[in-house]
Amino acid sequence: MGETSFTFQLHHRDGGARAGRFTTPHGAVATPVFMPVATQATIKTLTPDEVKEVGAQIVLGNAYHLYLRPGVATVDRLGGLHRFMRWNRPILTDSGGFQAFSMSAFRQVDDDHIRFRSHLDGSEHIFTPELAIANQQGLGADIIMCLDQCIAYGASRAEVEQAMERTHRWAKACYAAHYQSPASPASNYAANAAGQALFGIVQGGAFADLRQRSAEFIAAIPFPGYAIGGLAVGESKAQMYEITQQVTELLPADKPRYLMGVGSPEDLVEGVAQGVDMFDCVLPTRVARNGALFTRTGRVNIANRRFAEQDAPLEEDCDCYACRNFTAAYLRHLFRAREMLGPRLASVHNLRFILRLMDGIRQAILEDRFEPFRRDFHAAYRPTDEATRRQQREQWLAARGGV
Repeated sequence: MGETSFTFQLHHRDGGARAGRFTTPHGAVATPVFMPVATQATIKTLTPDEVKEVGAQIVLGNAYHLYLRPGVATVDRLGGLHRFMRWNRPILTDSGGFQAFSMSAFRQVDDDHIRFRSHLDGSEHIFTPELAIANQQGLGADIIMCLDQCIAYGASRAEVEQAMERTHRWAKACYAAHYQSPASPASNYAANAAGQALFGIVQGGAFADLRQRSAEFIAAIPFPGYAIGGLAVGESKAQMYEITQQVTELLPADKPRYLMGVGSPEDLVEGVAQGVDMFDCVLPTRVARNGALFTRTGRVNIANRRFAEQDAPLEEDCDCYACRNFTAAYLRHLFRAREMLGPRLASVHNLRFILRLMDGIRQAILEDRFEPFRRDFHAAYRPTDEATRRQQREQWLAARGGV
């Protein structure tokens, strides 16, 4: 492996739950950690200072969207993604493969590349493993991801296996492009690659034997960290939890584990219980803009009449800017009046709720009381019902790529 500034230390375990820390060229991150999603180099409606104030240690950018607009070369010329978006803490970028699959009405996939049309103007583009690496090197993120093929839940075993095998071939090609031949013509941004950590991705759908094969194959490549992909795409929560636990048990204990695209409060708690260290999701900010706010007893709709005269914060013990300064009645008024301040304050609240939850989880692990914390959380928090969750998931998948 080439030079890297990425390190990971596992500080404590409490059952399957883990507390640790990884270091990057732009700072250290305590785990378990939730990464807010800055799809197009921004957390929608919020400034970088506001994102820092809610407690974000690291954010996620999307290589597909930034490749199409403003372009990787433009970001590189302007000093890289950190300088471009004025975020001086760590950044993770995904490869853009999921969006190339899901956002293009036209796409062709073979063992060498994904050919797709831009959702912006219909122009045709190709992603190869080498170009996916070069794009992320040009953006200059601290953690970058292999190109993989994520396949929809419900696909046949043959389709899932073919996508998994392709993901494996691409993982080897991505590793070689990033670590073994960084000066190759396919990588125009070799100077930016120093210090970047490349994570491999486990696929295999909902098939236990395929997940085992994929985890063993990807773990045999000495990536600095490993991700679990292809979940939260329509399977039940029970399936997601079972597969997550199966995969984490097969991944190296001394490397961070990243569960991609998962961010509901109950899933974060369960993911940590199964040994996951890193999470990301558009959920907290997306639902916030529609008036859905997290509370310790579950998600609420701030537009409901019961908040019309609540002359108190939405959550008395919440330390976010919204709850410190405004009443629930005022938040409701903002949404009903369609004032932009409403979605902004709701986004602040939801991100702070999630990041406080992660802080509480980490502290509980360090104090050997994670199981009581987990029980107390589930006793109080009532998740969105399964039918609504499925509908929201379908809507999210249809619009994936926007935060």
